[in-house]
Parts: sequence; structure tokens; C-alpha cells
Amino acid sequence: MSTHDHPRNAPEWFATPLGQYLLGREQAYFDKAVADVFGYNAFQLGLPELDLLRASRIPFRLRVDIAGAVRLRADFRDLPIASNSADLMVLPHVLEFSANPHQILREVARVLLPEAHVVIACFNPWSLWGFRRVFERRKHYPWNGRFINLPRLKDWCALLGLEIVGGKPSCYVPPCATQKWLERFAFMEDAGDRWGGGRGGGVYFLEAVKRVRGLRLIMPKWSDRLAPKNNLAAAPKKVQQPEDAVTARNGVSGES
Repeated sequence: MSTHDHPRNAPEWFATPLGQYLLGREQAYFDKAVADVFGYNAFQLGLPELDLLRASRIPFRLRVDIAGAVRLRADFRDLPIASNSADLMVLPHVLEFSANPHQILREVARVLLPEAHVVIACFNPWSLWGFRRVFERRKHYPWNGRFINLPRLKDWCALLGLEIVGGKPSCYVPPCATQKWLERFAFMEDAGDRWGGGRGGGVYFLEAVKRVRGLRLIMPKWSDRLAPKNNLAAAPKKVQQPEDAVTARNGVSGES
């Protein structure tokens, strides 16, 4: 097991001013992204201290991690979850702290049902946050991660049949350590999309749907089910004698 698979000091970092700044934006994005996804099973991989499925209306929600106070402990590269069983999965900064992020994404694709959703959050290497990672001497969370370039992650998703349906960059402010400086640079958050064309955020989100080639949903023909049945007239009986015609009309057998 690589040391990158479980960022042990992540809870401490999220308690810092910078961590709280990031958490506020990520929680808001995940709340909105999962609110309208329906189904029966939802899984959160990593960061079990954060409840990123709190806004989901899916009845069964489970947080998974390699350690900690979770209901399911598992290696993300070999999930003990049945194939085609999950309606929603969220990955908050899981891929950049793994030695084999592509394998984790492959497992996610295996577990997801066709047309199911996955929401991913990753640190952006081409940002002020990425530059700080390069020059940071103390390699603690999150600067000890392997930040993944957005085009690369999109290529992985395409290879696994995960179609990108949404996403957004966030956290344009410099990764300052104090609340005072974060507030001074807060104006950069609103101006970030205009200045950087949506590419300079310290983190980015991706939403994808698992597509299966050749799969077609068969829907019932409601118009046929709801249409009233035609009342067919009974076929007339053939009669041989005139008195038989009276008997047939009255529905009475000619036998005594």
C-alpha cells in the first residue's frame, strides 16, 4: 500500500483557514451536484470526516476508506462492491493521493450502473496552488499529492466510458495560510472565470455519467396501456330455419 493512498493529516489541514476556505466551496458544489441524482446506492470514497453525500436523496449512503471510522474499509483499487450496483459515487481528492489513480477510476466505472453518476474533485497543477506544491518544502497534505492535469483526467474518463456532463473550477485565491490574506484576495474568486478562462482554479470538479454502447432503455407504451379496449360485437350465429333466428337472438338453446 502506497503512502499516498491515505492522507493521514487531511483532517488537520481542513481545520486550517485555507482548508476551511476550500471545504466551504467543495461542500457547496457537492451538495448541488448530488441533490438531483436518484437511485438506491451511493458511495463516498475517501475523506470520511466530510459528509459530501448529505444532500443526496438516495436512501443507502456509505463512506469508504482504507482506515478510520467508516462502515466499510477497503482498498480503492479493489472495491468489495458488486459490479453495476452504484447509482452515485463521489471522489473528493482521491485520485491525486493514489499511486494508481487510473485503476481506481476503472473500479469506479465497474461499480457504477449504466447511466449512473460520479462526481470528482481534484487539485489543479496549473494554478497558484500547483505552484505552491512545487516549491513547498514541507510535503504535508495537500502538497504531497500528485496533482492531475484536467485534460489527462478527461482522457481517462473517455477510455472508461465515463462521459463528462458537467464541471467547474474553483478556489482562485492564492493558497494563503491566514484568514486575513484569504479575505484580501477574495475578489479573485469572482473574477477567476473572466481572467483565467476557467482554467486557473486551485481545484476543479468533474461530473460524469457511465455510458454503455448499444444500451437502450425500453420504456412501456403508456398510450397503449391507457387506451380503452375496443368493445367488439359478437359474431352472429348462422341459422338454418326461421325459428332458430328467434332462439339465437334470445340466447336460448333450442334443446329441450
